[in-house]
Amino acid sequence: MAEISKVSMKRSKPSYFFSILGVAALLILIGILGWILINGSKLEHHFRGSVQVQIYLKENAIQRDVDSFKSYVSSQPYAVNVVYVSKEEAKERFLKDGNEGWDKVLDYNPLPASIEFFLKPDYVNKDTLTQITADLQQNPLAKDIHYPSAVVSNLNLVRKVGWVLVGIVSLLAILVILLIDNTIKLAMFSNRFLIKTMQMVGATRWFISKPFDAKAVINGLWSSIIAIVVILIIIFGVEQWVPDFKALRDYTLLGILFIGIIMVGIGITFISTHRSVIKYLKMKLDDLY
Repeated sequence: MAEISKVSMKRSKPSYFFSILGVAALLILIGILGWILINGSKLEHHFRGSVQVQIYLKENAIQRDVDSFKSYVSSQPYAVNVVYVSKEEAKERFLKDGNEGWDKVLDYNPLPASIEFFLKPDYVNKDTLTQITADLQQNPLAKDIHYPSAVVSNLNLVRKVGWVLVGIVSLLAILVILLIDNTIKLAMFSNRFLIKTMQMVGATRWFISKPFDAKAVINGLWSSIIAIVVILIIIFGVEQWVPDFKALRDYTLLGILFIGIIMVGIGITFISTHRSVIKYLKMKLDDLY
């Protein structure tokens, strides 16, 4: 009986071949999306952590009051690396950036002293920054507060675009899964009489479904291997094209992603195959024609 099952499954190899390719294509799509989300999340976190706020101080501020203001900013949960930049240090930065000095035009330093700090990534959004700015402006030493508002807006937009992309790919994944499910059902269709014959001679459901489920697991594993190889080729290709992406490589997250791909690949093929076997076992013999 097991030999008959193997012979029948060999006859349906072309259908299994296309189902393997279909599952592999879906897994490649999922894997690339996962890699993009991993890198995108790390990039977003990096850029959010590099947003700097500059508090320009009024002229002739007393150093004791400046130190007090700096201590207040340092105590806030959103501030990291709080530093005081004097007028002389601001001039040095200005000249280091390649700008021309104003000594021939002005006899004083027009650049204000400032207190600068980086924001923690969780606080980089427009509403929170509005509240932070309003709070800091209550201090009488604060003349003006500057931060890269365009960067903050773009980061928030990137996050929204990322969720939209996830939604679109999820919808495509559902459609592809349905197509793969139908492909596997077609592969099982040629085995429907074998399944019913084994049932009629007294074989249990477990005995009948075992070889088909095992084949499904193997097919899912092959699909996963194909997908992982293609994804690695794409990743290494992109890293060769844009070397900076190498710094974002996270072997732990990639390992988790590949394990997830294997589980999804095996799960899709196993569930579709097992459902088909149970379906034919429940059907009457006349309904198989």
